[in-house]
Amino acid sequence: MTQTPSPDLLDQLRRITGASHVLCEGDLSAYTQDWRKRAQGKALAVVRPASADEVAAIVRACGAAGVSLVPQGGNTGLAVGSIPDESGTQVVLSLQRMNAVRDIDGDNLTMTVEAGCILQSLQETAEKAGFLFPLSLAAEGSCTIGGNLATNAGGTQVVRYGNARDLCLGLEVVTAQGEVWHGLSGLRKDNTGYDLRDLFVGSEGTLGIITAATLKLYPQPAARLTAWAALPSMEAAVTLLGLAHQHLGAGLTGFEVMGQFALSLVDKHFPQLRVPFFEASAASAGPPQARPTPSGSVGAPYCVLLENSDSESEAHARERFERLLETAFEQGCVLDAVVAENLAQAKGLWHIRESIPLAQAEEGLNIKHDISIAVSRIPAFVAETDALLQRQIAGVRLVNFGHLGDGNLHYNIQAPEGGDAKAFLRDREDEVNALVYDTVARFGGSISAEHGVGSLKTDKLALYKSPVALSLMRAIKGALDPQNLMNPGRIVKL
Repeated sequence: MTQTPSPDLLDQLRRITGASHVLCEGDLSAYTQDWRKRAQGKALAVVRPASADEVAAIVRACGAAGVSLVPQGGNTGLAVGSIPDESGTQVVLSLQRMNAVRDIDGDNLTMTVEAGCILQSLQETAEKAGFLFPLSLAAEGSCTIGGNLATNAGGTQVVRYGNARDLCLGLEVVTAQGEVWHGLSGLRKDNTGYDLRDLFVGSEGTLGIITAATLKLYPQPAARLTAWAALPSMEAAVTLLGLAHQHLGAGLTGFEVMGQFALSLVDKHFPQLRVPFFEASAASAGPPQARPTPSGSVGAPYCVLLENSDSESEAHARERFERLLETAFEQGCVLDAVVAENLAQAKGLWHIRESIPLAQAEEGLNIKHDISIAVSRIPAFVAETDALLQRQIAGVRLVNFGHLGDGNLHYNIQAPEGGDAKAFLRDREDEVNALVYDTVARFGGSISAEHGVGSLKTDKLALYKSPVALSLMRAIKGALDPQNLMNPGRIVKL
């Protein structure tokens, strides 16, 4: 239970970090409003430490005062898990000042970094050193690695490299008691008891505060090729994925599916991007494609963006890519395809995919879902859920896209054309969520694939998670944070 803070808590925090790094007045919305602008909290203070020792001292001071803490990285989360509540009694602990790259060990293929490092800067740092750090997602220019690990972020290359958890070898964590666990091991084998790292990765700051991490690096690929394919159905997308695994093996590093309506929103709101295989785009200067758009593929129900990274050469990669597409054409699972001729074209294609959420926002407020289903069951799930929603809500528009390579769909719902988007969100969200999540459960899936639980899905978790699993999770939370001061009310409630 959060208590009224002692009068000198703010003075203690100022002594720990310096007065300029304890923010209590002015516009704090960058720290107190969530990324999607769905919620606005109020903080007692925003504190910006510069070291793990300062974080530990802050935790001890807040613990003694009975004041709860909300750890925050780039505040780019989509589940309202990194902002304070409306009480004005919580301290936001921003890790953004802790942004040093402590070490790059090329022989061990590891990089040790602090939690406040921006993901894109880590990608660039690794590249300058001759390596690849493969975690990649739309918010990489703003999100921090601490937040990525706290939510076990996914992104576009999970099919090859796994989630953030799979890219982490060790952590430095400040516990709820204000102690520092120095677990920055670069070891790939350490079988000496419980895997504490995996407790904190994905815990959304509810068990402790990640202050640094040792991450895996990979050799830079010799070549990276990108293709955009038009497909007749979701079943065809699953078939193409299987062919890609057969032909490309570990070289398959990205496989994104995009529904027709999702791409039509990009074409509508960002026509300068020139979406391949859409009439409005084909009438302009033309998308980055190898040949004219055939009329048979315009408005294809689905498109797929796939990436092949090769360790040998571009010629080898292109040969394998061409064999894959040839087989796909023969089997009828691809209507047409283009292969980017250069890096600029490849980036242009990826930019189209990453613009879907922005285009959807331009269209109006919507109901978002971040779900995962076994790849083999996704076509049946989509067909059943589409039909249920269209029967229940006349004119509903379905924005279906995501990381088909790892079974993760962003299955979003837009209000009917011309409808009041704000009213639709307010009046239909609970109904739509129940329909989608019930269907996800019937198909053995998860209601949160990569965005986390936060506060948006805490109550939903109690409906769709096993009672045994919830009991174990509460036991872990209670053991590690008995005062319930670490991001309370997120994931599980005590």
